[in-house]
Amino acid sequence: MLNQRAKILLKTLVERYITEGQPVGSRSLSKFSGLDLSPATIRNVMADLEEMGFVASPHTSAGRIPTHQGYRFFVDTLLVVKPLELIEIHQLQDQLHPDNPSRLISAASQLLAELTRFAGVVVAPKRSTAIFRYIEFMTLSEKRILLIIVTPEGDVQNRVLFTDRTYSQAELTEAANFINQNYAGCAIDEIRTRLQSELKQLRHDTTQLMTAAIEAGGAAIKENSENVVVAGEHKLLDVYDLSSNTTSLKKLFDLFERKTALLQLLEFSRKAEGVQIFIGGESGGVTLDEFSMVTAPYEVDGKIVGTVAVIGPTRMAYERVIPIVDVTARLLSSALSQH
Repeated sequence: MLNQRAKILLKTLVERYITEGQPVGSRSLSKFSGLDLSPATIRNVMADLEEMGFVASPHTSAGRIPTHQGYRFFVDTLLVVKPLELIEIHQLQDQLHPDNPSRLISAASQLLAELTRFAGVVVAPKRSTAIFRYIEFMTLSEKRILLIIVTPEGDVQNRVLFTDRTYSQAELTEAANFINQNYAGCAIDEIRTRLQSELKQLRHDTTQLMTAAIEAGGAAIKENSENVVVAGEHKLLDVYDLSSNTTSLKKLFDLFERKTALLQLLEFSRKAEGVQIFIGGESGGVTLDEFSMVTAPYEVDGKIVGTVAVIGPTRMAYERVIPIVDVTARLLSSALSQH
């Protein structure tokens, strides 16, 4: 579709715009492209690229900037990815060693944010079974009790239980102690089986409460089993292109708040192999025209279980962000598989 000369000029234009953030004129293209072309020839090629939708002319400048279509062609065809520096690889390896899975996920999102200066996002693996570390009961009113469930990873879930009668604090403490001493660390399905026989040992008036607590606790853990960890959102406020565009930033921060929508957005990459790049509206149901998302799935024992991603401006250094996302996904896969 494009001849070699047009490709070189488009590649130069995208690279200069990413570096400088200003519309790129023919003089700059002549200087950095390495082509011996007259300004008139360069302007003709730019006019052709603009007609094809790869570049656009801001009203305030004679230079041009890449469009989403231009970025897409650049990423798919012209981009030369730079390998990570050894110091960066060592930094990732040091932070992503086999350890508590919840800390690994958090560390990965933080590292993505630190290394790219954009938002780092990691979708944690779904829990295959519902397990709790301990529970607590708190009285809310006469027949309403707050159930607090803490998972082995330290996540806290709350559920309100509606009871047929009022329980004293002593009864609530006794019920919580019995559950924690006998069932902490067990899968909910196993607890259900054991409850039927073991609760006969206790007074009948607390068995109903404990049965309700186990059912509600299991549902809460499974309902929140797929967690999205976001780090470095505030770094986007330092990006010049975005700091002046409060409407776009508000849309993105709303997305970070609505974890379900963010999960749907990242679901695209879980179905694909390797690094995927979504520019502007390509990312599906949520329109984020000013942003790009670089994603990669990660595995545990050969099975894809989650996604790592960097979300930043369309004017990002793709050649640097891509290997950071790729290596993070690979190291996370290795660390979790050893756990």
